[in-house]
Amino acid sequence: MPVSFPRFRDLRDFLAALEQRGDVRRITAEVDPCLEVSEIIQRVIREDGPALIFENMKGSRFPLVAGTFSAERRVHLALGRDPKEIGEELLAVMKGLNPPSLAALWRSREFIARGRFVRPRVVTRAPVQEVVEAPKLSSFPHIVSWPRDGGPFITWGPTLTCDPVNGRRNFGLYRLQVFDDRTTGMHWQSMKGGRAHHYEAEKLNRRLPTAVVLGGDPLTMMAAILPLPEDFDELAFAGFFRGARTEVVKTIAGDLLVPATAEIILEGYVAPHERRSEGPFGDHYGHYSEAADFPVFHVERVTRRRDALYPGTVVGKPPQEDKYLGNAVGEMTAPLIRLLNPNVTDLYAYDSASFHNLIGVSMKERHPKEVLKTALALLGTGQLSLTKAAVLVQEHVPVRNFQALLREMWYRFEPRDRMILLPIGALDTLDYTSYVMHVGAKVVFDATGDALTSDAPPSEIANPAQCDGRVLGHRLLDGGWLVVQVEQQPKDVLRKLLAWPGLGPVRFVVAVSSDVDLASEMSLLWGIFNRFDPVLDMIFSKQEFVGARPVYHGPIAIDSTMKEGYPVPVTMPDEVVKQVDRRWKEYFPG
Repeated sequence: MPVSFPRFRDLRDFLAALEQRGDVRRITAEVDPCLEVSEIIQRVIREDGPALIFENMKGSRFPLVAGTFSAERRVHLALGRDPKEIGEELLAVMKGLNPPSLAALWRSREFIARGRFVRPRVVTRAPVQEVVEAPKLSSFPHIVSWPRDGGPFITWGPTLTCDPVNGRRNFGLYRLQVFDDRTTGMHWQSMKGGRAHHYEAEKLNRRLPTAVVLGGDPLTMMAAILPLPEDFDELAFAGFFRGARTEVVKTIAGDLLVPATAEIILEGYVAPHERRSEGPFGDHYGHYSEAADFPVFHVERVTRRRDALYPGTVVGKPPQEDKYLGNAVGEMTAPLIRLLNPNVTDLYAYDSASFHNLIGVSMKERHPKEVLKTALALLGTGQLSLTKAAVLVQEHVPVRNFQALLREMWYRFEPRDRMILLPIGALDTLDYTSYVMHVGAKVVFDATGDALTSDAPPSEIANPAQCDGRVLGHRLLDGGWLVVQVEQQPKDVLRKLLAWPGLGPVRFVVAVSSDVDLASEMSLLWGIFNRFDPVLDMIFSKQEFVGARPVYHGPIAIDSTMKEGYPVPVTMPDEVVKQVDRRWKEYFPG
């Protein structure tokens, strides 16, 4: 069955399709872009509600569009089908063409024919250039998502740059703090193409021409978040899957080609060797990323539609819109990992753990230590190189089931020979647990080997508060994982628990802070994997050196509590929550 996608020409075309399905709500009441709109958006996402068009944003004449992709059904509509089917079909076609043959080419002819849509089509007139004006960024309804944010941010503005050496294009999504009417921050992160382009421009001491693209057809918008290989053109990818070439137009400056059907384009440049403090910002880790120096984007002009829509999104504690986008991206790209690693059967990045902080990988071991080879290969591949914790399981295990991962670890994991602890590696720019930006420790739990026990995991345990009164609450998870809530001296508590006879056969003891809901798997994933560094916060019952090799034995404790120096979690002020409670029927009458 050939890949088939709907051809939504632009954002408003997609919104019209959603409106026909009753999956858009227009809010005519005036809404403040500072906090109020963030609280509304998040509530609607938690309720699996519709996309939102805020038609009366305080201080701006431009409508704000939010929640465009904050439901699986809308992502599927944008893509035309289940994203997993897309990835599997890509894999099947590529395997079918290896080795190439006339028969294989004929079977894949419809798919291959889509290659004619890869090259963007240059047009001379574009809706996004109906208006050309001097920059006045304050005229747009930029969102302030959280009370400690450093200011308003552009949150759904993919950034387009070209490598100053080879001219190859990159189209990626980064946050931009609005400093004034003409400048923003440019939060380029580790392992992202825009950052690499700026690196090359700085070596040449040149300005980097840059365009921020607000709005566009859904495939172009989604292409900006795909973890494609470096130098792979996201606009070409969008055209291939759309079945129609991406229309682009020269910027007024003439130095870039930008999507012609976007809503708004900010044209400008990023100067070499210029930095400015950016942040804080409440990000998808559910914490604030602290202020730090980042490059500065200088806006030289704005082009837009006369009746432009302004897209925005909110990130924070899960669930948010990025859950649905990230899961779709994972489903589309995970099968392609199998091209380079044929023994991998599935891979899943947990959205509740901010994607990078926990992945599950199912695989076969066809050769001695092939699992080790594959794990290290994955940790060196694109954005997977930012992974903090990986659990490896046998090929039949459903990696999307967290409890299944824990059960496999019960039967097949032990720290002596089935754990890889890397003391330093690349981490997400937003990760705060190592106290050093961009770098930190990684851990791989290998549960692919032969079973080490036939005993079932424990189903009950004595109250750990009997061991230490500082334990405020506990929950025993499947696979012998004990999670305890602790607010004082967590490492001391964990050491006592590791030595406690009442611990029984428990394999892992994890301390979390009291803001983690023990009854919620989503909250547990967020609280455990976002708040520990494998080197700084893992405690072993016994460790020794055999030659130069550190060897670990027995149950493992993990301190996943809040620690001094961590940024605070994001929370909405009570007065904003009450205001939205009070006005809810104004937003959604009838």
